[in-house]
Amino acid sequence: MVDSPVVTVHGEASREVPPEIARFAVTVQARDKDRQAALARLAERAAAVRVLIEEYADAVERRETGALQVRPELKRSGERVVAYNGRVTTTVTVTDFTVLGELMLRLADQDQVEISGPWWSLRPESRAAVEVRQAAVRDAIERGREYAGALGARVTALLELADEGGADQPLMMARAGFSMGEAPELELDPQPQTVRAAVRARFAISEPDLG
Repeated sequence: MVDSPVVTVHGEASREVPPEIARFAVTVQARDKDRQAALARLAERAAAVRVLIEEYADAVERRETGALQVRPELKRSGERVVAYNGRVTTTVTVTDFTVLGELMLRLADQDQVEISGPWWSLRPESRAAVEVRQAAVRDAIERGREYAGALGARVTALLELADEGGADQPLMMARAGFSMGEAPELELDPQPQTVRAAVRARFAISEPDLG
């Protein structure tokens, strides 16, 4: 018995969509010769950051505190401790981009605070990713039919469909404007996210007409 002819094709789809969330990290630091004083100062500054973030509760989806680091600073020679350094980082996820620049600048204006970000992205369950995957499947079906038609045949069955993966490509762009005598303003330009999907499909086709 002769097996039915098979056509293997790849289906692809790509789409640019607006980002859905933005993340940034805020790191609070403290240093003092006395360990308890360093810890107290760190806790006080971290609390001030928390209070400020809570003012933007409607825009902030979540905040996650990373590892707390407290380390002794040693003299160049020996093990004598000359100071204690502490730091704690919080990652903030924002959904309202209209206040993102304002929030980041206000946090950056706090004592001994570092800001990094933002990083734009889509949600893991983003509908855009679903739609792009479906488009990739449709592309594979169309290609299968095209190849079969070029052989004078037609697609009769789907034998295999495999996801070959895809990835978002987060980009970030920021534009800041400062004017003398006024509070600084930071205008952020969210960059579109490129969503890609690719599949591999195997179709059984009817006997080709090679005449």
